[in-house]
Amino acid sequence: MEDRLFIGDYTYSSWSLRGWLLLERFGLPFSVRRITFLDGPVAEQLAEIAPARTVPSLVTREGAVIWDSLALAEELASRHPDAGHWPADPSARAMARSMTAEMHSSFMALREQCPMNLQAAYQGVEPSEGTRVDLARIEALWTRAREAYGSAGPWLFGAYSAADAFYAPVAARIAGYGLPVGALAGTYVAAHLADPAFRRWRAMGIALGEHLPWYDRDHPRTDWPGPAPRMAHAIESGTPENQTCPYSGTPATHLMEMEGRVFGFCNAFCRDKTVADPTAWPAFAALL
Repeated sequence: MEDRLFIGDYTYSSWSLRGWLLLERFGLPFSVRRITFLDGPVAEQLAEIAPARTVPSLVTREGAVIWDSLALAEELASRHPDAGHWPADPSARAMARSMTAEMHSSFMALREQCPMNLQAAYQGVEPSEGTRVDLARIEALWTRAREAYGSAGPWLFGAYSAADAFYAPVAARIAGYGLPVGALAGTYVAAHLADPAFRRWRAMGIALGEHLPWYDRDHPRTDWPGPAPRMAHAIESGTPENQTCPYSGTPATHLMEMEGRVFGFCNAFCRDKTVADPTAWPAFAALL
């Protein structure tokens, strides 16, 4: 039996993204149970796994319930010591934990002005004074981590860590609202937007297409600033190159065309998440 991760909407739930990355990005086996914010209070939808009241919440294979993101990071690191959630170097690990805890409890002005919305990008956004203060602190933290420990890779401490999972929605906010940051922070934001795991999460939101209007903001729209996916579209008929779905291994019944080639999937969601960003999915990319 796998661990079960309860999440909210892929497009808007920043904390769900963090929880999912703590498993997905570190190669841990798990299944997803999604709730929707349109179906009433989250606590009521999680009644079966009380005392959990928020997403993400994880039910382990033994039946333990973890309902706080920081607790989830620490518990997964304890249960999977070789996964790499925290840097091996003690000084780097101490800083990573401190930065993650600060993200967990801070930056309220940025969160309020710029809620995560992975299906929208805005231009002409004027940060409030509080948001500017938050951005300055975030840049200071990112710069210190990258200069001290991050020279070996694009992430805060070289290799991807739990700290990066926690700051992924912050990067999405900076990108999606076109917020002003320096070159080092901009490079770090771009690394998140290009990360295949982040792209898979965003693609699933596109595939589901849920719209929560209270997250909308009244700013001019622009194109999403991440890498442009290869073009693909759903089709009703054709002969697929593959007879079974690359994700489930069951017979292909839903079709997609990409660059003159036809591929099959077991259901509309598998097809549509692939249409949204084909090369973000290793199982599908293997067919190419």
